[in-house]
Amino acid sequence: MYGYILRRLLLAIPVLVGVSILVFSIVRFIPGDPARIVAGVHASQEYVERVRAELLLDEPIHLQYYVYMSNLLQGDMGRSSFTRRPVTEELFERFPNTLILTVAAMGIATIFGMGAGIISATRRYSLFDNFTMLFALAGIAIPVFWLGLMFQLLFSVQLGWLPSSGMETWKNLVMPAMTLGLATTALIARITRSSMLDVLGQDYINTARSKGLVERVVVYKHALKNALIPVVTVMGLQFGTLLGGAVLTETVFTWPGIGRLLVDSILTRDYAVVQGAVLLLALLFVLINLLVDIIYALLDPRISYGTQEVD
Repeated sequence: MYGYILRRLLLAIPVLVGVSILVFSIVRFIPGDPARIVAGVHASQEYVERVRAELLLDEPIHLQYYVYMSNLLQGDMGRSSFTRRPVTEELFERFPNTLILTVAAMGIATIFGMGAGIISATRRYSLFDNFTMLFALAGIAIPVFWLGLMFQLLFSVQLGWLPSSGMETWKNLVMPAMTLGLATTALIARITRSSMLDVLGQDYINTARSKGLVERVVVYKHALKNALIPVVTVMGLQFGTLLGGAVLTETVFTWPGIGRLLVDSILTRDYAVVQGAVLLLALLFVLINLLVDIIYALLDPRISYGTQEVD
Protein backbone atom coordinates (compact mmCIF):
# COMPACT_ATOMS: atom_id res chain seq x y z
CA MET A 1 0.00 0.00 0.00
CA TYR A 2 2.75 2.47 0.97
CA GLY A 3 4.62 1.73 -2.25
CA TYR A 4 1.47 2.39 -4.26
CA ILE A 5 0.89 5.71 -2.48
CA LEU A 6 4.49 6.75 -3.18
CA ARG A 7 4.14 5.84 -6.88
CA ARG A 8 0.94 7.85 -7.15
CA LEU A 9 2.55 10.88 -5.52
CA LEU A 10 5.51 10.65 -7.89
CA LEU A 11 3.15 10.38 -10.87
CA ALA A 12 1.44 13.53 -9.65
CA ILE A 13 4.60 15.55 -10.32
CA PRO A 14 4.44 15.44 -14.16
CA VAL A 15 0.68 16.05 -13.95
CA LEU A 16 1.20 19.23 -11.93
CA VAL A 17 4.05 20.35 -14.20
CA GLY A 18 1.78 19.86 -17.22
CA VAL A 19 -0.99 21.83 -15.53
CA SER A 20 1.45 24.64 -14.71
CA ILE A 21 2.66 24.85 -18.33
CA LEU A 22 -0.89 24.84 -19.67
CA VAL A 23 -2.19 27.49 -17.28
CA PHE A 24 0.95 29.63 -17.60
CA SER A 25 0.50 29.68 -21.38
CA ILE A 26 -3.26 30.16 -21.51
CA VAL A 27 -3.47 33.12 -19.10
CA ARG A 28 -1.08 35.03 -21.33
CA PHE A 29 -3.55 34.79 -24.21
CA ILE A 30 -6.25 36.57 -22.19
CA PRO A 31 -7.00 39.88 -23.96
CA GLY A 32 -5.81 43.00 -22.18
CA ASP A 33 -2.56 44.43 -20.86
CA PRO A 34 -1.96 43.44 -17.22
CA ALA A 35 0.71 46.13 -16.87
CA ARG A 36 -1.79 48.81 -17.89
CA ILE A 37 -4.43 47.40 -15.51
CA VAL A 38 -1.98 47.36 -12.58
CA ALA A 39 -0.59 50.81 -13.37
CA GLY A 40 -4.01 52.37 -13.90
CA VAL A 41 -5.86 53.75 -16.88
CA HIS A 42 -4.38 57.23 -16.57
CA ALA A 43 -0.79 56.16 -15.83
CA SER A 44 1.98 57.40 -18.09
CA GLN A 45 3.53 55.09 -20.64
CA GLU A 46 6.86 55.24 -18.80
CA TYR A 47 5.24 53.99 -15.61
CA VAL A 48 3.41 51.24 -17.51
CA GLU A 49 6.71 50.07 -18.99
CA ARG A 50 8.28 50.07 -15.54
CA VAL A 51 5.45 47.90 -14.22
CA ARG A 52 5.79 45.60 -17.22
CA ALA A 53 9.50 45.13 -16.49
CA GLU A 54 8.77 44.54 -12.81
CA LEU A 55 6.29 41.78 -13.71
CA LEU A 56 8.78 40.34 -16.28
CA LEU A 57 6.15 40.75 -18.99
CA ASP A 58 8.79 42.18 -21.34
CA GLU A 59 10.75 38.90 -21.22
CA PRO A 60 10.18 35.84 -23.50
CA ILE A 61 7.50 33.50 -22.18
CA HIS A 62 9.94 30.61 -21.65
CA LEU A 63 12.12 32.82 -19.44
CA GLN A 64 9.04 33.95 -17.49
CA TYR A 65 8.13 30.31 -16.93
CA TYR A 66 11.68 29.42 -15.84
CA VAL A 67 11.68 32.22 -13.24
CA TYR A 68 8.20 31.22 -12.05
CA MET A 69 9.11 27.54 -11.60
CA SER A 70 12.41 28.40 -9.91
CA ASN A 71 10.55 30.49 -7.35
CA LEU A 72 7.80 27.87 -7.01
CA LEU A 73 10.31 25.14 -6.13
CA GLN A 74 11.44 27.38 -3.28
CA GLY A 75 7.86 27.72 -2.03
CA ASP A 76 7.32 31.16 -3.54
CA MET A 77 4.22 31.46 -5.73
CA GLY A 78 4.93 35.10 -6.38
CA ARG A 79 2.97 38.20 -5.45
CA SER A 80 -0.40 39.38 -6.60
CA SER A 81 0.08 42.18 -9.11
CA PHE A 82 -3.21 43.70 -7.92
CA THR A 83 -2.96 43.57 -4.09
CA ARG A 84 0.84 43.17 -3.87
CA ARG A 85 0.34 40.42 -1.28
CA PRO A 86 2.03 36.98 -1.54
CA VAL A 87 -0.10 34.54 -3.53
CA THR A 88 0.14 31.94 -0.76
CA GLU A 89 -1.51 34.38 1.66
CA GLU A 90 -4.27 35.13 -0.83
CA LEU A 91 -4.95 31.43 -1.43
CA PHE A 92 -4.86 30.21 2.15
CA GLU A 93 -7.02 33.10 3.26
CA ARG A 94 -9.74 32.07 0.79
CA PHE A 95 -9.28 28.29 0.70
CA PRO A 96 -10.89 27.55 4.12
CA ASN A 97 -14.04 29.36 2.93
CA THR A 98 -14.26 27.19 -0.19
CA LEU A 99 -13.54 24.08 1.89
CA ILE A 100 -16.38 24.95 4.30
CA LEU A 101 -18.78 25.43 1.40
CA THR A 102 -17.68 22.21 -0.32
CA VAL A 103 -17.88 20.08 2.83
CA ALA A 104 -21.36 21.46 3.60
CA ALA A 105 -22.52 20.79 0.03
CA MET A 106 -21.07 17.25 0.08
CA GLY A 107 -22.67 16.61 3.46
CA ILE A 108 -26.07 17.54 2.08
CA ALA A 109 -25.46 15.50 -1.08
CA THR A 110 -24.26 12.42 0.82
CA ILE A 111 -27.06 12.33 3.38
CA PHE A 112 -29.94 13.03 1.02
CA GLY A 113 -28.45 11.42 -2.09
CA MET A 114 -27.52 8.11 -0.48
CA GLY A 115 -30.69 8.04 1.60
CA ALA A 116 -32.89 8.61 -1.43
CA GLY A 117 -30.93 6.08 -3.51
CA ILE A 118 -31.19 3.33 -0.88
CA ILE A 119 -34.93 3.85 -0.36
CA SER A 120 -35.53 3.96 -4.12
CA ALA A 121 -33.63 0.69 -4.60
CA THR A 122 -35.56 -1.08 -1.84
CA ARG A 123 -38.88 0.30 -3.11
CA ARG A 124 -38.30 -0.09 -6.81
CA TYR A 125 -40.91 1.48 -9.14
CA SER A 126 -42.83 2.92 -6.19
CA LEU A 127 -44.13 6.49 -6.13
CA PHE A 128 -41.11 7.53 -4.05
CA ASP A 129 -38.73 5.89 -6.54
CA ASN A 130 -40.35 7.63 -9.51
CA PHE A 131 -40.34 11.00 -7.74
CA THR A 132 -36.69 10.60 -6.68
CA MET A 133 -35.53 9.77 -10.20
CA LEU A 134 -37.50 12.73 -11.59
CA PHE A 135 -35.84 14.96 -8.98
CA ALA A 136 -32.44 13.51 -9.92
CA LEU A 137 -32.93 14.35 -13.59
CA ALA A 138 -34.06 17.87 -12.71
CA GLY A 139 -31.17 18.37 -10.28
CA ILE A 140 -28.60 17.44 -12.91
CA ALA A 141 -30.23 19.58 -15.61
CA ILE A 142 -30.86 22.82 -13.67
CA PRO A 143 -28.03 25.39 -14.08
CA VAL A 144 -26.34 26.29 -10.80
CA PHE A 145 -26.47 30.05 -11.30
CA TRP A 146 -30.22 29.98 -12.07
CA LEU A 147 -30.92 27.82 -9.02
CA GLY A 148 -28.92 30.18 -6.82
CA LEU A 149 -30.87 33.19 -8.07
CA MET A 150 -34.17 31.37 -7.49
CA PHE A 151 -33.12 30.51 -3.93
CA GLN A 152 -32.24 34.15 -3.32
CA LEU A 153 -35.59 35.28 -4.71
CA LEU A 154 -37.54 32.80 -2.57
CA PHE A 155 -35.67 32.62 0.75
CA SER A 156 -34.24 36.14 0.87
CA VAL A 157 -36.57 38.44 -1.06
CA GLN A 158 -39.96 36.74 -0.62
CA LEU A 159 -39.66 34.97 2.75
CA GLY A 160 -36.79 36.91 4.34
CA TRP A 161 -35.48 33.80 6.08
CA LEU A 162 -31.87 33.86 4.90
CA PRO A 163 -29.32 36.53 3.91
CA SER A 164 -28.79 36.79 0.17
CA SER A 165 -24.99 37.04 0.17
CA GLY A 166 -21.85 37.40 2.24
CA MET A 167 -20.31 35.24 4.94
CA GLU A 168 -21.25 36.57 8.35
CA THR A 169 -23.16 33.73 10.09
CA TRP A 170 -24.08 30.09 9.49
CA LYS A 171 -27.24 31.29 7.75
CA ASN A 172 -25.11 32.63 4.90
CA LEU A 173 -23.92 29.07 4.25
CA VAL A 174 -27.35 27.48 3.80
CA MET A 175 -28.29 28.67 0.31
CA PRO A 176 -24.81 28.32 -1.29
CA ALA A 177 -24.47 24.79 0.12
CA MET A 178 -27.94 23.82 -1.11
CA THR A 179 -27.23 25.30 -4.54
CA LEU A 180 -23.84 23.64 -4.91
CA GLY A 181 -24.99 20.32 -3.48
CA LEU A 182 -28.20 19.79 -5.48
CA ALA A 183 -26.63 18.39 -8.65
CA THR A 184 -24.33 16.15 -6.60
CA THR A 185 -27.30 14.96 -4.52
CA ALA A 186 -29.09 13.96 -7.71
CA LEU A 187 -26.03 12.17 -9.10
CA ILE A 188 -25.32 10.27 -5.87
CA ALA A 189 -28.98 9.24 -5.63
CA ARG A 190 -28.91 7.75 -9.14
CA ILE A 191 -25.59 5.96 -8.64
CA THR A 192 -26.60 4.61 -5.22
CA ARG A 193 -29.90 3.29 -6.57
CA SER A 194 -28.24 1.62 -9.55
CA SER A 195 -25.46 0.05 -7.46
CA MET A 196 -27.88 -1.12 -4.75
CA LEU A 197 -30.19 -2.74 -7.32
CA ASP A 198 -27.23 -4.61 -8.78
CA VAL A 199 -26.09 -5.87 -5.36
CA LEU A 200 -29.61 -6.74 -4.11
CA GLY A 201 -29.94 -9.15 -7.03
CA GLN A 202 -26.84 -11.15 -6.06
CA ASP A 203 -27.04 -14.73 -4.75
CA TYR A 204 -25.47 -13.98 -1.36
CA ILE A 205 -28.24 -11.44 -0.66
CA ASN A 206 -30.87 -14.10 -1.39
CA THR A 207 -28.96 -16.46 0.89
CA ALA A 208 -28.97 -13.88 3.69
CA ARG A 209 -32.70 -13.43 3.30
CA SER A 210 -33.27 -17.20 3.28
CA LYS A 211 -31.53 -17.38 6.67
CA GLY A 212 -34.31 -15.24 8.08
CA LEU A 213 -32.27 -12.05 8.56
CA VAL A 214 -34.24 -8.85 9.01
CA GLU A 215 -34.45 -6.86 5.76
CA ARG A 216 -32.81 -3.86 7.42
CA VAL A 217 -29.78 -6.00 8.28
CA VAL A 218 -29.64 -7.43 4.77
CA VAL A 219 -29.74 -3.97 3.20
CA TYR A 220 -27.42 -2.02 5.48
CA LYS A 221 -24.96 -4.70 6.62
CA HIS A 222 -24.61 -6.92 3.56
CA ALA A 223 -25.75 -4.94 0.52
CA LEU A 224 -24.73 -1.35 1.25
CA LYS A 225 -21.03 -1.97 1.90
CA ASN A 226 -20.64 -3.83 -1.39
CA ALA A 227 -22.59 -1.15 -3.24
CA LEU A 228 -20.44 1.70 -1.95
CA ILE A 229 -17.46 1.45 -4.33
CA PRO A 230 -19.10 3.21 -7.33
CA VAL A 231 -20.71 5.67 -4.91
CA VAL A 232 -17.34 6.49 -3.33
CA THR A 233 -15.89 6.99 -6.82
CA VAL A 234 -18.54 9.54 -7.68
CA MET A 235 -18.25 11.24 -4.30
CA GLY A 236 -14.48 11.58 -4.65
CA LEU A 237 -14.71 13.00 -8.15
CA GLN A 238 -17.53 15.34 -7.15
CA PHE A 239 -15.66 16.60 -4.08
CA GLY A 240 -12.73 17.59 -6.27
CA THR A 241 -15.08 19.08 -8.85
CA LEU A 242 -16.94 21.10 -6.21
CA LEU A 243 -13.68 22.51 -4.84
CA GLY A 244 -12.77 23.88 -8.25
CA GLY A 245 -16.27 24.33 -9.63
CA ALA A 246 -17.77 26.56 -6.95
CA VAL A 247 -17.04 29.62 -9.10
CA LEU A 248 -20.64 30.32 -10.10
CA THR A 249 -22.03 29.66 -6.63
CA GLU A 250 -19.42 31.84 -4.94
CA THR A 251 -20.05 34.59 -7.47
CA VAL A 252 -23.85 34.54 -7.11
CA PHE A 253 -23.71 34.56 -3.29
CA THR A 254 -20.58 36.77 -2.99
CA TRP A 255 -18.88 33.98 -1.05
CA PRO A 256 -15.18 34.88 -0.51
CA GLY A 257 -13.65 31.61 -1.69
CA ILE A 258 -11.09 30.36 -4.19
CA GLY A 259 -13.61 30.41 -7.06
CA ARG A 260 -14.46 34.06 -6.49
CA LEU A 261 -10.77 34.90 -6.16
CA LEU A 262 -10.07 33.09 -9.44
CA VAL A 263 -12.74 35.06 -11.31
CA ASP A 264 -11.55 38.39 -9.89
CA SER A 265 -7.94 37.52 -10.74
CA ILE A 266 -8.83 36.68 -14.34
CA LEU A 267 -10.68 39.99 -14.69
CA THR A 268 -7.69 41.93 -13.33
CA ARG A 269 -5.17 39.83 -15.30
CA ASP A 270 -3.50 38.79 -12.05
CA TYR A 271 -1.41 35.99 -13.56
CA ALA A 272 0.32 34.85 -10.37
CA VAL A 273 -2.94 34.34 -8.45
CA VAL A 274 -4.62 32.51 -11.35
CA GLN A 275 -1.65 30.16 -11.71
CA GLY A 276 -1.44 29.55 -7.97
CA ALA A 277 -5.18 28.87 -7.59
CA VAL A 278 -5.30 26.39 -10.49
CA LEU A 279 -2.20 24.56 -9.24
CA LEU A 280 -3.67 24.29 -5.74
CA LEU A 281 -6.94 22.89 -7.10
CA ALA A 282 -5.06 20.42 -9.34
CA LEU A 283 -3.02 19.20 -6.36
CA LEU A 284 -6.16 18.75 -4.27
CA PHE A 285 -7.84 16.79 -7.06
CA VAL A 286 -4.85 14.41 -7.28
CA LEU A 287 -4.83 13.88 -3.50
CA ILE A 288 -8.59 13.27 -3.41
CA ASN A 289 -8.31 10.62 -6.13
CA LEU A 290 -5.53 8.94 -4.14
CA LEU A 291 -7.73 8.98 -1.02
CA VAL A 292 -10.57 7.38 -3.00
CA ASP A 293 -8.25 4.52 -4.06
CA ILE A 294 -7.27 3.95 -0.42
CA ILE A 295 -10.94 3.85 0.62
CA TYR A 296 -11.51 1.19 -2.08
CA ALA A 297 -9.08 -1.13 -0.31
CA LEU A 298 -10.78 -0.50 3.05
CA LEU A 299 -14.23 -1.28 1.62
CA ASP A 300 -13.25 -4.36 -0.37
CA PRO A 301 -10.44 -6.64 0.92
CA ARG A 302 -10.14 -8.18 -2.56
CA ILE A 303 -8.61 -4.92 -3.78
CA SER A 304 -4.92 -4.49 -3.01
CA TYR A 305 -2.24 -2.12 -4.25
CA GLY A 306 0.85 -4.24 -4.03
CA THR A 307 2.52 -5.69 -7.10
CA GLN A 308 -0.89 -5.94 -8.72
CA GLU A 309 -3.63 -3.31 -8.78
CA VAL A 310 -6.52 -5.70 -8.21
CA ASP A 311 -6.28 -9.30 -7.08
